[in-house]
Amino acid sequence: MAQRDLQEWIKRLIVERRLPPGASLPTEPELMELLGVSRNSVREALKALQAMGIVEIRHGFGTYVGPMSMAPMVEGLTFRTVAAHYRGEDSLRQLLELREAVETGLVARLAGRVPEEDLAELDALVGRMEKEADSPDGSVAAATDRAFHATLYRGLGNPLLGEVLEAFWEAFHRVRTDLADVPQDPHVTCRQHRDILDAVRSGDAIRAEQAIRDHFTNIRRRLTATPQQDR
Repeated sequence: MAQRDLQEWIKRLIVERRLPPGASLPTEPELMELLGVSRNSVREALKALQAMGIVEIRHGFGTYVGPMSMAPMVEGLTFRTVAAHYRGEDSLRQLLELREAVETGLVARLAGRVPEEDLAELDALVGRMEKEADSPDGSVAAATDRAFHATLYRGLGNPLLGEVLEAFWEAFHRVRTDLADVPQDPHVTCRQHRDILDAVRSGDAIRAEQAIRDHFTNIRRRLTATPQQDR
């Protein structure tokens, strides 16, 4: 049996048995018997699936269904962006535009629909941004920015979409930290997040979309003004 077919068989087993993340998979000898293949073939297939986050190999304990997280996607996006940068491509801007396209396409759907408890949390996050902007360090923490965007789109009730947005955010900020020291005007950052929140709360879809565009335009302008490092 070809390696790809073996991997597909194990994935199909997970689906057909409706195994959730963390569930135990058949042992290596059991898989060998079921599939009629060697131990080495089974191990190679499991290693490949582990790299994708589909299975988790716990040495000494067995093999389990993996978390099926977006981590491989983040690693792929990050590596692709860094590699393209060193080939002379404007890859950080391309990744930013991917985030912008997704978020502007979604924010109008949120206008007037964000639950009160989420609005309260968003208010608190913008308040934290404002305190961070006025602190001696004078910068908005990446974790606060991340929490704002994650909370904003939580109201769509689509966990998969939330994971994809988180993956885009993580990849962009990891690459940005690696390739460019992007200057920040923390008070502009605070104001723009406040504008997004006010527009969503008011139910004005057009204003909400424009506020997101303004936010990304500001980030793009800062990227353009910052020479990226050549390593």
